[in-house]
Order: sequence, then structure tokens, then C-alpha cells
Amino acid sequence: MEREVRSLPMVALRGMTVLPEMVIHFDVSRQASIEAINAAMLEEGQKIFLTGQKDFNIEEPGIGDVFRVGTIAAVKQVVKLPKNILRVLVAGERRAGLNVLEFTDPYLRANVTVIEDVDDIREQFGENDADTNLEAMARGLKEIYTEFMLKNPKFPKDMVKQINEYTDLKKVIDMIAANCPLSDTDQQEILEEASLLKRYHLLAFKIVNEMQIMDIKEDIQNKVKERVDKHQREYILREQLKLIREELGEDNTLTDAEEFQEAADKLEAPEEVKEKLNKEIKRFKSSMNSPAESGVIRTYIETMLEMPWDKMSEDNEDIAYAKQVLEEDHYGLEKVKERVLEFLAVRTLTKKGDSPILCLVGPPGTGKTSVARSLARALNRSYVRISLGGVRDEAEIRGHRKTYVGAMPGRIANGLKSAGVKNPLMLLDEIDKVSTDYKGDTFSALLEVLDSEQNKKFRDHYLEVPIDLSEVLFVTTANTLQTIPKPLLDRMEIIEVSSYTENEKIHIAMEHLIPKQLDKHGLKPGQLTISKGAVWKMARNYTKEAGVRQLERKIGDICRKAAREILENQKERIRVTENNLHKYLGQELYTYQMANQVDEIGIVRGLAWTSVGGDTLQIEVNVMPGKGEILLTGQMGDVMKESARTGISYIRSISRNHGIADDFFEEHDIHIHIPEGAVPKDGPSAGITMATAMFSAVTEQKVRADIAMTGEITLRGRVLPIGGLKEKLLAAKSAGIRTVLIPGENEKDVGELSAEITKGLQILPVSHMNEVLEQALVKEI
Repeated sequence: MEREVRSLPMVALRGMTVLPEMVIHFDVSRQASIEAINAAMLEEGQKIFLTGQKDFNIEEPGIGDVFRVGTIAAVKQVVKLPKNILRVLVAGERRAGLNVLEFTDPYLRANVTVIEDVDDIREQFGENDADTNLEAMARGLKEIYTEFMLKNPKFPKDMVKQINEYTDLKKVIDMIAANCPLSDTDQQEILEEASLLKRYHLLAFKIVNEMQIMDIKEDIQNKVKERVDKHQREYILREQLKLIREELGEDNTLTDAEEFQEAADKLEAPEEVKEKLNKEIKRFKSSMNSPAESGVIRTYIETMLEMPWDKMSEDNEDIAYAKQVLEEDHYGLEKVKERVLEFLAVRTLTKKGDSPILCLVGPPGTGKTSVARSLARALNRSYVRISLGGVRDEAEIRGHRKTYVGAMPGRIANGLKSAGVKNPLMLLDEIDKVSTDYKGDTFSALLEVLDSEQNKKFRDHYLEVPIDLSEVLFVTTANTLQTIPKPLLDRMEIIEVSSYTENEKIHIAMEHLIPKQLDKHGLKPGQLTISKGAVWKMARNYTKEAGVRQLERKIGDICRKAAREILENQKERIRVTENNLHKYLGQELYTYQMANQVDEIGIVRGLAWTSVGGDTLQIEVNVMPGKGEILLTGQMGDVMKESARTGISYIRSISRNHGIADDFFEEHDIHIHIPEGAVPKDGPSAGITMATAMFSAVTEQKVRADIAMTGEITLRGRVLPIGGLKEKLLAAKSAGIRTVLIPGENEKDVGELSAEITKGLQILPVSHMNEVLEQALVKEI
């Protein structure tokens, strides 16, 4: 079938597309377009070719600047408007394809080919079912169009009624396409589709897609409207509240959010902290209608505002004053005082100086905690004590995350908050008693706190911003280093606080404890006096400790009884001496096992370290006929049992040198006993003592009664070094021992001891069992 070719005036439309069955008017201002309209009005049928222009900005379009498919339309009306503008009413009739432009001056004239519709619907469904399917498609398209137009209240509803009167699918498609508010691009796409079936699917898809876009748009608009209404309501309520406050004369009162913002603006803190704080204040403002959420945010903001981000106290740089304070508060503890004064001297010279992490290790009651308090006073720093005993949850150190109910900052952050400055003295008490469980490793959390390279940006889980701990002076205390992991121990400077001598206890009691207890019990110094001899007897026979805690309690007992006696008997003055001490404290609780009076076989005095100081252990050995068994009694630990077996092996190895029969150890039993069998005993320092006692019992040679010894033995007879030398020497001196054998490697430790401890003692270093036996055994004349 030959296609119809026509020559028609042409107008390039900007921003619009004309479809068949569309009746529309538009304004024409370009001279070429006006000439084309005039030419069409002069021709038969008044036909014109209308096609869309691809680029709006081109004033004189060519064939490449317009779409190749357009619409042949009839010009129905032309109205002249001012400024040389024509308003044209056209009715779209048929599709046409642009072949060539015959000329472009004075107007565009196009050679076009009419495009006939391809009715492929009947081919798709067949002649038998075509009518039914055509009817179903027409109805479906009408329903979609009706729903679409209902969502567009601006468009006239009579168009829906008019389209519903048509039954021919082609007519329905063209009418809906012409009267549906689609975009120019969508209309051009429908115009270019010649297939009736494809045009149907394309039109239905475009309309459904537009409806979905409209639904989404409507949903967004509703949400925005709700939010705007909510904020508008809040604004009105706030304005009303403001007006009410003004009427009540409370116009200066700020809301919580405003108070937080004002405090945040004044806060001296790093920029990261301020950003986080401002963000939380904005959240607080938007959560006013949710009490639960606003309560959590309020607590967080208040905590952040109370933290001393950039607040610092000025250190006291007067070393003389610091020395005076330390001397006033504590007697002895020379190493601790020396280290503190060194730190202060370095900080004064450098004006910065990294704060050391000091770890005071020693028995209970030796003044470790009070040293930290005195140090804070000497440096003029805030003092914060954090007890770590029994802490097993990592969150206790790092804090809980805000997502948990009842979340709170960790103990470190809380300590800084309570101190009010970022450079307090923070005492981590009982660090050796921290434990670990499934909730996390608490020791590992402390690694970051006590590492000078890491604690500059310590991150608390609750605060979620870095905290600078580099200015904090950390002091830790422990009774033993055995339970502290090595990585944590490596970060601390260990200072040993050893047991007090009896002389030191007397000084401490007379200068500190007695005045303190008199004041605590409301007694004046003249009402109660305690003699130095009474204090000495209390320290020796009523307490058994390395520190002075029990001694202070005994002084408190005396003060209470004295207070009662003053009130009941109207006494003006009470004097407590060593002779009447039993009247206030009862019978003596402890008696020292003094040195034996005579030299004996198989009895040797050993020295031991305990948690409350030093003590002496008398080791007894008996040899009796038997089957070569070794009996160990007296609650010995595994280490001490191994020392006994090592000692007997050494003696057997040298038996021939001392005339001991070869079958002696097979025909005799050796029984080793340490008195006070109910008290457990263990430690690696009783080896030479047990070996000497066994050797004495086997060879029937007496051991000197005035000698004591300490040290571990090897299978070859070497003497190994020990710890706790000071406490052991004090125990020997208290027991009346005159000569003490110590390992040769411990000889250097003797030089660090005060003369008060070593006075009256003959301290002999030994490196081998031969030297021990040479000194300990009584030489027969």
C-alpha cells in the first residue's frame, strides 16, 4: 500500500507535543512560525505539520534540531495579540514523519509522510477472541485513566465521562493520550509508536507509573505536613509559655535546653567535645516529647558539662614545703619521700614532665594509702581514691555504653568529675585484688589508663569522646605483685613499702597515732598519757603485724577505757605504762619464740616472711630406725616439701665425706617437723635450714642455738637468694638471735637497711652449704 506524502507548512514547538485527537492552543512569536501559520490559513484545509524542538534555545531550527515524527493538525482559530504574537487553536489529526525541509525562508515547509496505525491487536489475539480482548483492554485503560484523573482534581471530570462513551480501542487510546497530563517526553514517545498494541501498553505503563509517583509524593507531603504542624504547635506553645513567664515576672528563666546550650558555650573543652555536646543538645530539643529518651540525653549532657576538660589546678613547686608535709605525716618511708621530691623537682624544672605511675607495694597497715593522701596535699592537688578490690567488670573502668539501661561513666571518668580538675592525684587502691570474669578483662582495661603513651586519649564508653589522662598523677597500691600481670606491672614504677621496725612503730605511735586517737575520743593530752614502754609492749606482745593498724586499734581501746574511767571515777589524769598495760588490754596475745638457751642436735632456727612481717621457724628433725622413709609434718606447702627432698638428696651425695654409712638412709627414717602444725607454711627460703637440721640429726652434731638462717638450696649445695630480708632480720632480732646466715647474693641488700635493724646482728653471707655447715655446727674440742 502506497503511503501518502504531503507538503505542509511546519511549526517547531518548544516545550510541548501535539497528539492526534488533541485540541490545544499555543502562542506563536517567532516570525518564521507566524508566516507558517499564515501560509496554512491560505491553503486548502488549513493543515499544518507540528513537531517538537529538541533544544529550546535554538531560534532557527533545522531538520536536525526537531523530532522526525510529528502531527498533522488543522488550524481552527488564530487570534492576534499585542507585541506581534498569534494565539493559535489547533486540532491534531494524524501522525506523520518528516522527510525533508523544502525551504526554511520565509517559513519552514516540510515534506512529510503520513504514518498509518498498525492494528496488530487482532493478529495478537486472533479473530475469534479479538473483540472480547479489545473490549477488556478498552475498559481496563478507561479504569486506569479514571483513577488517574481522580488523583488530579485540577483537571475537568467531564473528560472522563466523554472518554467512557467511546468503545473503539484505537479511539480510546488516542483520546486518553491526548487528554492525559503526561510529560512532553512521554507524549513524544507515545506519538512515535505506530503499533496500536505497543502504544496501549506504553500508555498504560506511563499512567500507572505517574500514579505511583503521585502516591509517593502525597505520602511525603503528608509526612512533611505532620512535621511542620508538630513544630508549629511546639512553637506556639513555647511562645505561650514565654508570654506566661513574662506575665509572672519570670521572663529571665531559661528552658533546660537553653541552659545546656549556654553552659556548653562557656565550657572550656576541646573542639571534638563541643561538637559532640552541641549534637546531643539538638537531640535533647527534638526529644522533648519522649520523656524516656530525653532523660537519658539529659543525664549524658549533664555528665559532659561536669567533666573538667581543660580545668587544671596549679601544682605547688615549693620542694621545702612538700618535704615538710611528708615528714609531718609519715615517719620513715625514705624511698617513697625521696621519689616524690624527685618528681616534683623534675616537674618544676621542665614545667611539664610526664606524671609517673607509682606503685606502692607492701604489707597491710604500712601507710600506702595515707602516703598518697599526703602526696596530694604536698603537691596541692585534688585527691581521688578509687578502690579496685573485687572489681571484675571491664565496664567499671571504661564505663557502660549509652545503649544499656542504667549506663554510667567508668570509675576513672567519675573520679575526674568528682575532682573537678584534669590533673588530680588519683589513687587506685588494691590493684592486686582486681579479678577477671566473662564480662571482660579488667587488667587489660587498666593497661590503657596506666600507659603514658595511650592515656592521652583514653576513651570512656559512656562519654564517647577522648579524655586526657596524661596530667593525672596515678598512684597504685598493692600487697603483692604476684597477681598483677607483667604487662601492667611494666607500666608502673615499683616502690616497696616494707615492714616497720619496733622503733619506727614507737615513733609513729607517739607522733601520730596517740594524738589522733586522743582527738577522736575527745581526750586532752593531759588527761591520758601512754609511755614509750607501753607502746613498745603493745607493738611486741599485743600485735603481730608489719604495719601499725592493729597498734592504732589497741591505742583506741585504751582511750575508750580511759574515757570511761575519767567519767566514772572523776580522775583528772591517767598514765598507762608497761606495768599497768594489762589492766586496759588484758593478757598478752603474742609471745616471741626466743632463741634456744643450749645447742641441740637436729634443731635449727629458720627465718620466714609472712603477710604481717617476718617470723622465725624452728625446724626439728629426728632420725629413727626404719625403712628409709621421709616424714614431713607441720602443714608444709609443696615448695617447702621439695626443698626438704632436695636437702636430703644433697646430704646423701656428701655422706661419704662425713663418715655416714652407705646403708644409713635405707635403714633409718627421717622425720622433719615444723611446730605450730595448724599454721600452713610455704616458701622458697627454708632449704638450707632443713638441710642443716637433717645433717645435724644424721651426723649427731649440735647446731648453735644463737644462729638463724634463710636461703634456698640446690642439689649441688649452692645457696640461692631470697626476698623479704628486712622483715626476716627484724624477726631474728626480736627473737634474740645474734648471728644470721643469708645468701651471698643478698649481701648487697644489707647496705640499704638502716643501722637500727642491723645493730647487734652478725650477718654472714654464705654461697654454699659447706659454709652454712661450717658456721652453724658446733665444733667439738
